Formats: sequence, C-alpha cells, structure tokens
Amino acid sequence: MSGSPGMDASLLGILGLLIGSFLNVVIYRLPVMLEAQWKAECADLQGQTPPESAPFNLVVPRSRCQSCCHQLSWYENIPLLSYLVLRGRCGHCKVGISLRYPLVEGVTGLLFFWCGWQWGINATGLAWCAFCAALLALTLIDWDTTLLPDDLTLPLLWAGLACAALNLTSIDLSDAFWGAVGGYLSLWLVYWAFKLVTGKEGMGYGDFKLFAALGAWFGWQALIPIILMASVIGAVVGIAMKFSSKLREGGYVPFGPFLSMAGITAMVLGPNAILKAVGL
Repeated sequence: MSGSPGMDASLLGILGLLIGSFLNVVIYRLPVMLEAQWKAECADLQGQTPPESAPFNLVVPRSRCQSCCHQLSWYENIPLLSYLVLRGRCGHCKVGISLRYPLVEGVTGLLFFWCGWQWGINATGLAWCAFCAALLALTLIDWDTTLLPDDLTLPLLWAGLACAALNLTSIDLSDAFWGAVGGYLSLWLVYWAFKLVTGKEGMGYGDFKLFAALGAWFGWQALIPIILMASVIGAVVGIAMKFSSKLREGGYVPFGPFLSMAGITAMVLGPNAILKAVGL
C-alpha cells in the first residue's frame, strides 16, 4: 500500500538509516565469519578438531567499541544521531569512530529515499532497496578484503531473476536470464584470456557472479553500458590512487566496487544514460 511520494520516500529513508547501521555490521563481521568457517573446514579435512570459540555472527556479540571493547548502549547506536551527539568519538574511551559508519548509514538512507520517491512503498520499491543494500555491502567488503561473498552475490542473482519473473523490474524473464548468463560468461572469458596471456589472475570469480547478478536485474541489453561505466570509474580511481601513492602492493584494485557503482548508476539514471555519459 502506497501513500504520497514524499511520505513513502521519507519512511523508506528512515528504514534505510536503520538498514545502513546493520550493513556496517555485515561489512565487518561477514568476512570474519567466512574466515572462521574456512579454518574450521580446513581443520576438519585434516582430521583436527576446530578450537572452541565464542559465538560470533551478525547478531552476537552486541556491538562494541573496537578500541576499548565498551559494549554500546541502544542510545549509542542510533543511526547518524549518535555519531553527531558523541562528536565522532567513543563515549567511554573517547577514541575516534570511523567516519565510514555514518557515511554508510547516510548513503543507504539516501538510496532508500530515492527508491521510495521513484516507486513508493511496494514490492518494487522494496526490491530495489534490497538491491542497493546488497551492492553497498559488497562494495565495502570487496574494497576491504578483495572478497565478494557468495552469501551476497548469489542471493542478489536469484533475486534479480525472481523480480523479473514477478514483473517487479520491468525486465522480461528471458532478458534477465540471458543477462545473468552473459554477465558471468563475459568476465569468465576475460579472466581466462588475461590469464593465458599474462599468467596472472586479473579478477576473481566473485566478479563474474556480481556481473551476472547485475545482468539479471537489468537484462542483457545493459551489460555493455554497465561494464563500460565500471571500467571508467575504475580507471579514474586507479589513476588517482597511483598518483597519490595509495595503490596496494602489486597495484591491485578490486573491480567489484566499480561494478556495484555502475549498477546503482544504472538504477538511478538508466543504462542508456551510462552510454551517453561515456560519449557513445
């Protein structure tokens, strides 16, 4: 049920702030959880008993200051507001809190607001909100760890196909299907061509799955515009990092964040606008 565009946008914007706070937890904890799972699986394969460890997931333990381990109270966890009231510092040890936390909350709130204004509070609007949340999480996880977890990319892929089947994205299911196939195979071919020529791996399999997911959400027709935009954004950021001496060892920059940025651009402006932006 949908009300006025302004009301819908405001309500989803508030929801976005809350989801953004949770995304901060996902971005930090999911890679740690995956690493622990991999270690446990390796120990099991070697016939060893994994060491006992305290429960650690997206819910437990409660959020703490990473410096002094002070457990945050509910009033220290209010999106944006708590950061402003605390002046960007832990209320216990006074160590500075990363600006990333309020930025993720704010960006998520703005994207949800836009989805509410564009589609209202309905299945379509909520689907695109989930799309934005997944891409934001994938962007920062990949930037931090060079991982694009299957726990996020595969649900995003299946959600795109399901939304097409339910007519929530204005994309025919056949176009979404071939978008997923084309997205995966195109980067898979690039990966192997690069590896055969250079002997090095230019990207990971997570990039294939993320591009397949974007193909499922936008259809095969959007694959070229999206990959062009991602490449342009990646080139600009890579050059800037090189001149500022901020490139990582080996000069590697993960590609997933740029695919995600291109996907959000396609949602806001449309894939055809991406072609115009790069002068085609």
